Amino acid sequence: MRTTRRPVLMVWALVLIAALLAGCARGGGTASDGEFQKVEIQPGERVKVTFWHAMGGVAGEAVQRLVDQFNSSQDKVEVEAVYQGTYDDALQKLRAAGSDGPTIMQVYEIGSRFMIDSGMITPMQNFVDADGFSIDDFEPNILGYYTFDGRLYSMPFNTSTPIVYYNKDAFREAGLDPERPPRTFEEFKEYARKLTVTQGGETRYGASIALYGWFFEQFLAVQGAHYVDNDNGRSARATKAIINSPEGERFVTWLKEMVDEGVAINLGRRTADTQAAFSSGQVAMTLDSTAALGNILNGVGDKFEIGTAFLPRPEGAAEGGVIIGGASLWITNTKPLKEQWAAWEFVKWLTTPEVQAEWSIATGYFPVRKAAYDQQILKDWHAQRPQFTTAIEQLRASPLNTVTQGAVIGTFPQARQIVEAAMESVVLGQATAAEALNAAAAEITKGIEDYNRTTQ
Repeated sequence: MRTTRRPVLMVWALVLIAALLAGCARGGGTASDGEFQKVEIQPGERVKVTFWHAMGGVAGEAVQRLVDQFNSSQDKVEVEAVYQGTYDDALQKLRAAGSDGPTIMQVYEIGSRFMIDSGMITPMQNFVDADGFSIDDFEPNILGYYTFDGRLYSMPFNTSTPIVYYNKDAFREAGLDPERPPRTFEEFKEYARKLTVTQGGETRYGASIALYGWFFEQFLAVQGAHYVDNDNGRSARATKAIINSPEGERFVTWLKEMVDEGVAINLGRRTADTQAAFSSGQVAMTLDSTAALGNILNGVGDKFEIGTAFLPRPEGAAEGGVIIGGASLWITNTKPLKEQWAAWEFVKWLTTPEVQAEWSIATGYFPVRKAAYDQQILKDWHAQRPQFTTAIEQLRASPLNTVTQGAVIGTFPQARQIVEAAMESVVLGQATAAEALNAAAAEITKGIEDYNRTTQ
């Protein structure tokens, strides 16, 4: 989920805007006008499909295994997976490649507005409709992010949400019920006080939460608040950021108060640092992605028992929920229709319950469809890791609306960095929550305005 640093992102923004202008100049379309015809691929044709992705490490190995399995399972389509570095790197390469780019492109969720505006893609809904493919079994809160104006534009691939991780042994030592994690901001702060202990000059802090823009978005959403106007850019194109809301101030102030009181430690913006502190026992509660569960379990080992919980919300806050993160798969329209339909065959295969169960086990990401949870291998995996059920329950408990669908803006990577800087300035005592978020909202709004002028 982590994006690169801000100087790179500003270059990324300029590159993307240039790409948009180029797309408009060449008259690229989404192939959504008129009837979209299905193209049949005959056995033995072996239509070549190129798949660009940004999955490194263990996830990248899992991608290659799936590609190899697909290629050996049939004789119509041959997929070549090519790792392109970070999400930002991959998008820059897509722009440079033009028509020589991939047939399938993996793009992180906050790149959705750009991909739609680029003129380079065929909406996934075209294939769904023309093929009579049912998406009834898919998780609605996962499909919801990638659905715009009632149409599915890309297929969810690697999906996660943040959850609370906590040290059950520390709870017991502090006299807290390890089966009753904090549910509100107020409880979380009170628990952090009880969990903070100093012995022999070493302090175990009650909590640490990374100053991460994704987390800020989540804590707006669990309070039922939007990130940008026009229903998060869902009912009409967003024109301004509205993060300087009571909900935004409440979250940032809550963080600062815990740090100031000494019951939470500020470890900066990197989730890797808070994850390491939790795994070592330096902090008793933290936030991290559901996809980090495997790493955290391995890091903790048998040092203590891990619990997981929903994100807390302020007492009396409006009912909200979490927003999915991760990335999805887009089919480009720069390739012949037969190649696009060959890509669809691979995308469709990836969504089968069996493959989704395997993908989830290998990476920790959510399956995109419900039937995957009926696979015995996934049932067994969850039985060994009951903490993961928290993430599923939190996702399904989140109402599907324009808050939990997430914001849609073309400059989201920069916006995250701006928010992180604002959070940091508050926690370090350099600005009040109102001052920092007002400035951040103005800066994000300026970026949205600049982007909109290039795409409308």
